[in-house]
Amino acid sequence: MTSTNLGIIRSRLPALAAGVALGAVLASSALADPAVIYDAGGKFDKSFNEAAYNGAEQWKRETGGTYGEFEINNDAQREQALRQFASRGYSPIVTPGYNFATALQTVAPEFPDTHFVILDDASVDQPNVRSVVFKEQEGSYLVGILAAMKSESGKIGVVPAFNLDLLEAFACGYKQGAKSVNPDIQIIETYIGSGFEAFTDVAKATEVTKSQLDQGVDVVYQVAGGAGAGVLQAAADAGKFGIGVDSNQNHLHPGHVLTSMVKRVEVATHTAFVDEAKGGEWQAGTVTLGLAEEGVGAAMDANNEPLLTPEMKTAVEDARQKIIAGELQVHDFRTDKSCPA
Repeated sequence: MTSTNLGIIRSRLPALAAGVALGAVLASSALADPAVIYDAGGKFDKSFNEAAYNGAEQWKRETGGTYGEFEINNDAQREQALRQFASRGYSPIVTPGYNFATALQTVAPEFPDTHFVILDDASVDQPNVRSVVFKEQEGSYLVGILAAMKSESGKIGVVPAFNLDLLEAFACGYKQGAKSVNPDIQIIETYIGSGFEAFTDVAKATEVTKSQLDQGVDVVYQVAGGAGAGVLQAAADAGKFGIGVDSNQNHLHPGHVLTSMVKRVEVATHTAFVDEAKGGEWQAGTVTLGLAEEGVGAAMDANNEPLLTPEMKTAVEDARQKIIAGELQVHDFRTDKSCPA
């Protein structure tokens, strides 16, 4: 399947029940609406799922339309939810999270007239599936620059949920960016757990972050979905700095969230909903969003403005331009499981 570059996504960038039976959620919904099936962690995880929700809500405000939604509680619900929504005519069905890949490979061929979208580190080779993947390493490089420039101790940290190639791609880009500023900087990496349950383990995230802070770390990058709330809280409580991920989390602890590495999941969701309405603009295939497509980046707003010096902003912008121009290559851990930093 060929890779597709959706220029429309870039143009829209500035515009920007658990416990309820799935059948009951769908029973009263209209046909032919779009839908979002949220991954574990829930719709309001302040991260990846919530970004998809925000994109759906933007479409709803703009059009007055309605969309279906469901929050899965376990892996077994993935295929069930996809079939239920597709059988009732929802299209497109957006699934934020690579964990939906296997279920989509099974379900998508059963509903050839339904469009599906999977957001994150997975490509599903089906003619009715759009796979949106991100160059997380590029955005992570930028926040690594900011971390190294902000650090006074010469020690920074990164807290992935667990040892997963996707999360290591974030961590490796971060390390490269930091080392580009200070080759001697110390970077401590600590996992929250050993499996997907780590994405929701806020208490353990808090614990491992405190351990890093006790070792002298003064800036910590969370790569842990909903559990990352514990990382940011621990850093703020200690008077240090956290870095958010996926959504812009600068507002969570103003003055203590240095920046956030954003993935424009909300734009990909909004675009999928709009393209469906336009019919002919729908495209399947793999869409890759990096800095050049404005699909990732380092969030800067009123909440973190006081934390960033002009030199820090200039350094980030210089690196961004070089990456877009191809003058600076950021290593992707997923293609070569080693990190040069």
